[in-house]
Amino acid sequence: GCSPSERLLEFAMLARLRVAAPLRRAAALATATAAGTATYFCSPAQAEAPAPGLDPSAWVPLKLVESTPLTKDSAIYRFAFADPEATSGMTVASCLLVKAAIGSEKADGTRANVMRPYTPMSRPDVKGHMDLMIKVYPTGKMGNHISSLKVGDTLDFKGPILKKAYTPNEYDSIGMVAGGTGITPMLQVVDEVLSNPADRTKVSLVFGNVSEADILLKHSIDARAKAHPERFSVHYVVDKATSSSWTGGVGYVTKDMLAAKLAPPSEKSMVYVCGPPPLYKAVCGAKGTPDDPKAQGELGGLLKDMGYAEAAVFKF
Repeated sequence: GCSPSERLLEFAMLARLRVAAPLRRAAALATATAAGTATYFCSPAQAEAPAPGLDPSAWVPLKLVESTPLTKDSAIYRFAFADPEATSGMTVASCLLVKAAIGSEKADGTRANVMRPYTPMSRPDVKGHMDLMIKVYPTGKMGNHISSLKVGDTLDFKGPILKKAYTPNEYDSIGMVAGGTGITPMLQVVDEVLSNPADRTKVSLVFGNVSEADILLKHSIDARAKAHPERFSVHYVVDKATSSSWTGGVGYVTKDMLAAKLAPPSEKSMVYVCGPPPLYKAVCGAKGTPDDPKAQGELGGLLKDMGYAEAAVFKF
């Protein structure tokens, strides 16, 4: 079980992640139903469908059934639901929490729980399992723990936790600026847009990585852009090009680069940002406030200089 301090930590993390009000969730669900994208529980004909494989109010242990390497320090980990017919119950855009007893040692010899938020790669309606993309950093406790798991081992999950409800055609265009594993919430939204033929939203992604070899999921991202050239485009940026055939950007994300790739500021455009702290600072201003490190924080950086309104930028 959790100690009082761990329960407080979990409560605080859940509170910080839940940035949308209940009424907004209800409105988003109603809109999704009208658009034909409602989940199974909205249909009387499917009343006996299995419960979601996740629970937003309780920890659920899921078994690792497969891992697929992507790069030298990243992989996709597949976790199975107890019911092979169950789906995750995730909404767009939402995340989940994972928990493991890998923290500091307590007086009784056990270890404190460590919790981290992740966004699954798999679509919400996939049955029987859920995929997480994990990049391992030298000092990252959870990433190192997950990478050490063997097939058959379990990990505790809780979710979904709504971050920002997506409504089809709410905006004419959505710009995205992502770095590293910050790509996962972006792809959750991209796939929601592209899966709905009635959604006319155009999405432009600027995706930064250290090198060409570090670009996560490039093949599948390119496949999306090729299949939907009128609705989705991507521009890659690397710190330093290692190949003479590289045609993407090199160096820092700049104002000129964003102006060329994203729709200009307007009431019908939105920009999502997700990545490491230096990316937030440069592009949209640091995330968080002195009282709440997970809060949106003031708008700053390139997007503020370009004239985007605070309400038109969301920091995942």
